[in-house]
Amino acid sequence: MKQWYEVLFENYSAKYEKEPFTQGTIGECDFIESEISGNKGARILDIGCGTGRHSIEMARRGYRLTGIDLSYSMLSRAKENAAAAGVSVDFRLGDARDLHFEKEFELVIMLCEGAFPLMETDEMNFRILEGAARALKPGGKMIFTTLNALFPLFHSVKEFMESNTGDTGTKYDGLNFDLMTFRDHNITGVDDDSGVRRDLRCDERYYAPSEITWMMTSLGFGTTEIFGAKLGAFSRKDRLTTGDFEMLVVAEK
Repeated sequence: MKQWYEVLFENYSAKYEKEPFTQGTIGECDFIESEISGNKGARILDIGCGTGRHSIEMARRGYRLTGIDLSYSMLSRAKENAAAAGVSVDFRLGDARDLHFEKEFELVIMLCEGAFPLMETDEMNFRILEGAARALKPGGKMIFTTLNALFPLFHSVKEFMESNTGDTGTKYDGLNFDLMTFRDHNITGVDDDSGVRRDLRCDERYYAPSEITWMMTSLGFGTTEIFGAKLGAFSRKDRLTTGDFEMLVVAEK
């Protein structure tokens, strides 16, 4: 049986690109570039690359990108977008839980919940981080965003999501944040690219900062820094607060 994220991205690439949370690419890539000091020799792995927005923008700037995604539809759109932009990106169909790279990249990025933390078990989510860690060369860096568990303790996830859907028609019902597992269960209603309505039973894991720090340390990262993740404006100046729906993680081997 397919999981909700597999069903969602079977036919959602055009709608995905209109989502409000996909509109901050330039500013986010500015941050990524600053974190590698503009080293054009760096190889970058984009896990859960979707329609390729970060990979393509970084390729425009002269970097070498490999993009991995579970969705054939999203990758097809990514390849079309790269061709239209006149850049070359090595897009590959693959499962983030089963990466086979070994010390090949200077940087791994995993943004906008590209894979982690959508998996149905904590073990699967951890496997994604393990594979990403293996893919890095010594001294390499990982930059990713994930859902901030501090947010739903103080705010309504439903209100936040519905205020950030734009005109996509996405609706959220039955939200239930489990304090024992830090998982949000909800029914997300979306219209796919063909106009077919899909009601998906979603299950997303929110993480506490201390959990992230512990996992990264256990995977051999020497430093892990966590910031608030502002759409299109990632910055080391943004201290993580309970008002941040996402956190930005920067970890170095």
